[in-house]
Amino acid sequence: MVNIPVNAEIQAVPIQAGSAQGDAAGGESTMARIPGGPAEFDKIGPRLKAMLRAARYHGVELDPNEFRAASAIPAAADLSQWAQDAGMWSRAVRIRWSHLLRFQEAGPVVLLFNDGGAALLTGASAERNIVFLKSADAPDDGEAVAIDELRLSQVWTGEALLLRATRSYVAADAPFTLRWLAELVRLESHALRDITIASFTLSVLTILPPLIVMTVVNKVLQFNSVSTLVLLSAVIAVVFAYETLLGHARRLIINVVGARLDTKLQLHVFSRLLRLPLDYFERHPAGETMYHLAQVYRIREFLTGKLLSTFLDMITLCVLVPVMFYINASLAWIVLACAVVILLIILAFLRPLRGRYQRVVDAETWKSAALGETVVGIKTVKALGLEPQRKALWDERVAEAGKARLAFGQLASWPQTLVTPIERVMVLGTMLIGAYLAMNDRTGYMVGGLFAFMMIAQRVAQPLVGLARLVEDYEEVGAAIGEAASVLNRPLESSSNSAGLRPKLVGEVVFSDLTFSYIATKTPALDRVSFHIPAGSMFGIVGRSGSGKSTVARLLQGINRDYSGFLKLDGVDLKEINLRHLRQGLGVVLQDNFLFRGSIRDNIIAGRPGLTLSDAMRAAHLAGAQEFIERMPNGYDTYIEEGSPNLSGGQKQRLAIARALIHDPTILILDEATSALDPESEAVVSANLMRIASGRTMIIVSHRLASLTECDNILVMDQGKVLDVAPHATLLERCALYRQLWSQQNRHLDGRHGRPVAVPPRLV
Repeated sequence: MVNIPVNAEIQAVPIQAGSAQGDAAGGESTMARIPGGPAEFDKIGPRLKAMLRAARYHGVELDPNEFRAASAIPAAADLSQWAQDAGMWSRAVRIRWSHLLRFQEAGPVVLLFNDGGAALLTGASAERNIVFLKSADAPDDGEAVAIDELRLSQVWTGEALLLRATRSYVAADAPFTLRWLAELVRLESHALRDITIASFTLSVLTILPPLIVMTVVNKVLQFNSVSTLVLLSAVIAVVFAYETLLGHARRLIINVVGARLDTKLQLHVFSRLLRLPLDYFERHPAGETMYHLAQVYRIREFLTGKLLSTFLDMITLCVLVPVMFYINASLAWIVLACAVVILLIILAFLRPLRGRYQRVVDAETWKSAALGETVVGIKTVKALGLEPQRKALWDERVAEAGKARLAFGQLASWPQTLVTPIERVMVLGTMLIGAYLAMNDRTGYMVGGLFAFMMIAQRVAQPLVGLARLVEDYEEVGAAIGEAASVLNRPLESSSNSAGLRPKLVGEVVFSDLTFSYIATKTPALDRVSFHIPAGSMFGIVGRSGSGKSTVARLLQGINRDYSGFLKLDGVDLKEINLRHLRQGLGVVLQDNFLFRGSIRDNIIAGRPGLTLSDAMRAAHLAGAQEFIERMPNGYDTYIEEGSPNLSGGQKQRLAIARALIHDPTILILDEATSALDPESEAVVSANLMRIASGRTMIIVSHRLASLTECDNILVMDQGKVLDVAPHATLLERCALYRQLWSQQNRHLDGRHGRPVAVPPRLV
């Protein structure tokens, strides 16, 4: 423990700041469930305690189970990320004493001490040159301690964490539009300012070579002035050297800005994609979604390429156009007139090109959907010999896309055809007219001016044409933004990560008069469903196909929230609970589980990367997966390829159960988890069910009634309605549908001898 002594002039008690050992113990305890009561609060370290108190001040309840400790002493970056994951704004900083004195009316600031302890800065007095600190262990109504700079500097070197609640409207929640992209570019204003200054300077330097050429023709050649030629040569050397260095620096800045914009754009896109609801992915093919999101790369190229280069060209035009008028106004008007004609031609073709391009987008979308569907379902294609049918579909989609692109290309070639002669007039036409004017010029200075004008005109013509074509490029990018927005601007699962309550989960579930219908269906999937699952019990759900069994599991996971009636978890309406907090308290095992590319250990601890091999082994043992993992050549380091070809269905399922158990969930949902298992694997999983269910609520959705006989209660559903809720033996006596299902599944045991079906005894 660290004592901060207090000056005799300041009447205050010493602050007791926790040590690193306390945090180490706290970090270890976060591997288990910490509901958050007083006893559990005392088990965690001072740094986590300080973060919890600071977050509560802003109305956010952090969960110690979500903290991922990279070391025994929690680092500032890890603590900041923990708060950000909970939906707060957080930043790890290093600040000075003078900065602390400015926090007079702000919320608590977490100060991290050198020994691993922490305290809360609750106020400051610049007049008295003191700050007020509160220990992480101090009661909520405890008074803060006044500390001066000398005493604080003995244990603190400036490391701190700033926290506040996230504002209701953040950039991550903004719709994906051109306005959002413009705001993204505006954030790079400092770099763009440097690029503008460099571009303006380079534009000024581009004036010098034409003027020097004009001077050489009009002065050096006409009067044979060698001294002027030497002076001009020296000026050219200096200008070229400066132009080379400045151009190199500008390109470096442009690359940095492009990389930053690209990174922010891709991070935003992936973040929005992860927050889309599951039903969106169920209704849209993966290939379609990937094609729409691929348009982001076209947007990125426009922002960092065409748009930026046109912006720089505009700076060049602002400098060179006045010089053109200064040299020869008549020729300058010709160049501008040609540019206006090019712009009008492009504008005339925009609307028909827009329609043709939309047909290209639609055709490419369907083509990508066919490709993605074939790749995802390749096992079915191979098993059923569907290669000819899929190839015929692909040929049709390719033909449609090719036809659409051909039609678009034919129309798009007309603006280029009409613009090409006008571009030639801008360069060659002005040269011919300028030559005619020079022949009739009696002063003799027109020849040098013509040379200078032609050099400048070549530099001006291309930006003017590029500026006109920017409108055409903008139309294509506008379409690309619309395609990406069709995915990214879908309603998200929650308005922000911080939305919703974070109650302590115990495991009690109550459905009360709940009705739910899927989109575009009239028949409700659940019709006035009511039942109660006590905390810590085993609860089974059975019924015919389409009876609503899996819908109950979906609603519990918060996948669908647009239901009527009530679904309460530990007395709290599930709609009010933060989705991330809810799903971290759930463990879900599906009938067909996806394993990620990586080692077996990485797949088991996927939801808790900070856990160790021993944690993975414990979860694997509980799921009955340890015996086959240890038989593998590399054990827990065995690499799993995409699609898990080196694992059987039963092995995949047991790994999925281990992955669901790794974070010790309050509620475990097995949604047809054993239906695809072979008898041996099902026997292993069933033998471990009682151990798995210990201390948690287990909900088993299954059509195999034999796996539900040990459940405390079984819910029988039919056509979205509840028929009965009772233990296995009771249902056999009073529920006709349950008795029928049981007889159908067990007739092979005694049907041949005509004996009645025996009811297996319940294990106590």
